[in-house]
Amino acid sequence: MTKFIRLLTIATLLSQFSIPGYGGEVKSVRMGSGIMTFDTVPGWGLGDDGKSVLGPTHGGVVIDKEGSIYVSANKGLVVFSPEGKVIRSYVDEHHSNMHDMEIRDEDGTEYIYAARNQDREGIKFRASDGEVVLRLPFPKDSRLSPFMFNPTAITVAANGDIYLSDGYASNVIFRFDKSGKYLSHFGDKGNELEQFNTAHGMTLDSRYDPPRLLICDRNHKPKGRLLHYSLDGKFIGEVVTGLGMPTSASIQGDYVSVPDLHGRLVILDKSNTIMAVLGHNADPEKRGAHGVKQEDWIEGIFSGTHGSFWDKDGNLYIQDWNVDGRIIKLMRVK
Repeated sequence: MTKFIRLLTIATLLSQFSIPGYGGEVKSVRMGSGIMTFDTVPGWGLGDDGKSVLGPTHGGVVIDKEGSIYVSANKGLVVFSPEGKVIRSYVDEHHSNMHDMEIRDEDGTEYIYAARNQDREGIKFRASDGEVVLRLPFPKDSRLSPFMFNPTAITVAANGDIYLSDGYASNVIFRFDKSGKYLSHFGDKGNELEQFNTAHGMTLDSRYDPPRLLICDRNHKPKGRLLHYSLDGKFIGEVVTGLGMPTSASIQGDYVSVPDLHGRLVILDKSNTIMAVLGHNADPEKRGAHGVKQEDWIEGIFSGTHGSFWDKDGNLYIQDWNVDGRIIKLMRVK
């Protein structure tokens, strides 16, 4: 009888997370381990008809100080409330194809910095209304060949210097001052220790003093890895190797979330030890795959994990690289 009551209680708790979805009721899934345990929120961010409002996604996620969630899609930017309802959107030629984003408070105004790979530029715009205040095209002063320029990642130092990674082309990382003036560059393409083979993601690693760049070297052989570089472009060292295809990184406190395009997300602590693996996809046909339709999504299983961001309560928002546009909310279990 005691076992029956325990099972009934668990079933009741799970039913509280159930919503109508494809194939009937979708149940919340628990994943992770220890202090990095999470529950999925079924249907978060879907429209009233139960379908994705995003369209194809190949981007990232950021959250402002009010808790609004900004999700980039091929068509533009969609802003959600913490409950998953659309607040506003910037769907136009200025906000399309934002492959990576970072958000920053500057004298009380929040700005989003974005790398637009297909549009061959970095941009800075006000989060509140979408007005673009700065554009970063290929820097001719670098005296490098602009034959290809497909920036994939962007981050900003405390002094306002902007770092833009040309991850889909030269694998050079360009450094600008806060006004957009070119300052320097570093890196090149290859599989040697200090080279990049798709410098796909990048963020300011504030877990250390002084802060440094944390770079996702997605296609390095034999496995993807994370690297540290100083803010003046000097190699510090490998952080962790054997990650599959790390796409981006998001820092909160001593922890970093790293999406892996193979359909999972790993969380590292300050010693860069893996604490948890979330959403692991064991199906070789559906991991790292863009074309997984919404009707084939499986709750708690990711497919082409591409972007992530923490909210102030330690919850995670994760974007899949996906033909229908997938955004996932994970609630931290306290």
